[in-house]
Amino acid sequence: MGRVLPCVLVLAALGAALAAGPDAFGRLALKAGLPTLAAGLLSGDEARGVALYRAGDYAGADAAFTAAGRTATYNRGNSLAALGDYKLAASYYDAAIFAEPTDADARFNRALVGQFLEPITGEANDIDGLAATAPAEQSEARPSERPDIAKTKTLAEQERVQRPRTGQAVVASEDWLTTLPDDPGRYLKARLKAEHDARVEAGLTHPPEDTAW
Repeated sequence: MGRVLPCVLVLAALGAALAAGPDAFGRLALKAGLPTLAAGLLSGDEARGVALYRAGDYAGADAAFTAAGRTATYNRGNSLAALGDYKLAASYYDAAIFAEPTDADARFNRALVGQFLEPITGEANDIDGLAATAPAEQSEARPSERPDIAKTKTLAEQERVQRPRTGQAVVASEDWLTTLPDDPGRYLKARLKAEHDARVEAGLTHPPEDTAW
């Protein structure tokens, strides 16, 4: 009897998700650790981008976050950073900070990608200065520029996404994608930390004195 009840609950959850439509089933699939399946079921660009990101399809996630527009700025920064476009990723984080100055996750990730950029005289790593001067239109995609911009969080209820604010990095390991919660930012922090450590060991950069990972 003890084994029957969990099975009944699982079947009930699956039945409810199917009755609610593909999006509900997609959210359930993402929670179950099936991001590729979830990506094919979710109709919202932002939610689908989260699923693609977790599946390791960063280019696909970036395209989805671009299509999501202004609501996906933060996650667009994440996908760009995962693709190695740190300069553009920094611009997206700046825009996210401009829109929400108290966004600790955006500030944390901005500081991380900033370590891979050449310092600019007079404003190196000055997040507040960059955010204060960022135009409001920066969160809109522009055809004349390289990949564009938008603002986000992580899959929650409905088609809207809302990321948990952890502010903590994850220990580097090969199991990141299978152990992390629905939070692209945490995986990105671990990924960038590992890359930064490798650059320090190779003598390509110097570790900052007061950097807390």
